Amino acid sequence: MSRVLFRLINRRERQRAMHFLTHAPDGALVEFKRDRRTTEQNSALWARLTDVAQQVEWYGAKLTPEDWKDVFTASLRKARVVPGLDAGTYVPLGMRTSDMTKEELSDLLELIAAFGAQHGVQFHDSDQGRGDANNVSSEAA
Repeated sequence: MSRVLFRLINRRERQRAMHFLTHAPDGALVEFKRDRRTTEQNSALWARLTDVAQQVEWYGAKLTPEDWKDVFTASLRKARVVPGLDAGTYVPLGMRTSDMTKEELSDLLELIAAFGAQHGVQFHDSDQGRGDANNVSSEAA
């Protein structure tokens, strides 16, 4: 059996999913999860991270947008940290933003905006080709 995906947006789609479920072979895997982040949210995320990276020095160091993603995500998710394999290294666990729901990414964008406001970051808008960092809806597209 190939992979089948149903987006439960209306009664008809729910009925199709129920039909498929009742006729699925034994051993089929069924997974329910919330919708993931939107392309617009992802664009806004990287625009904001780039703006923060260009404008904020963190404890005497300039961080990359990727570094800032780890900092903000760890704060949002209250990440667990464990010692790494090498002495003096630490590894944050559970940091993937690609698995975030729309709501989680919306919360992350709000956290970045609040941090930016506290540190005087000027966020750029969509006419510069990086997505509208200040007006990203967490509603379903």
